[in-house]
Amino acid sequence: MKKTEFLKLAVVAALSTGLVAGCASDSADEPAPTTDTQAQAGPSAEAKNAIYSAKIKLARAEKLGYAWSYTGDMIKAAEKAAAAGDNEKAIQLANKASEEADDAIAQYHSESKRYDENMGAVESEDMNKGDNYYGGEYTVVAGDNLWDISAKESVYGNPYEWPLIYKANSDQIKDADLIYSGQVFSIPSADSYEISAAVQHAKTRGAWSIGETEASDMDYLAQ
Repeated sequence: MKKTEFLKLAVVAALSTGLVAGCASDSADEPAPTTDTQAQAGPSAEAKNAIYSAKIKLARAEKLGYAWSYTGDMIKAAEKAAAAGDNEKAIQLANKASEEADDAIAQYHSESKRYDENMGAVESEDMNKGDNYYGGEYTVVAGDNLWDISAKESVYGNPYEWPLIYKANSDQIKDADLIYSGQVFSIPSADSYEISAAVQHAKTRGAWSIGETEASDMDYLAQ
């Protein structure tokens, strides 16, 4: 082989090697493609909106004194799931919390309407009576709570009068949200002032929470 031809082949080989090396170098400098999981990490807009909506509804229920204690816990779980990038779970939890808050608000309006109707009937029938005519005892059964007991027609027929039972039996009831099967409560008679105070407390009391004595309950007992 002639010297000139050998030199030409050497140059071509060197150029080829440089191109290959250059391509490899360029490829190494390019960032790795982002995976779907990485792209979806953190809260999505939909998850944020669902959580925000649930918080607004919970605040309304709390203002009415009808919030369910575990609704707030569900919202916290939704926030945790969203922060971890599990937006589907976050949205499900937030939507469930919204539904519960809606149910609590609906319950408030339903009970308020029933109370107004009951009070109207009582006032029209007993306008000149200073005291109500309830009395006796009630034995707690499984599943009972003060709200449901007070609502029974054989008791007061009005769930908002439950504080009357609580106050009359405070020696047995340490937490108004927690009573036990087998307890025997006295069902006191009460005058219009006592009924009004009981209803006012029931409507403005803090959220129901088992295991904690509501501060406003203590204030009511002190009246």
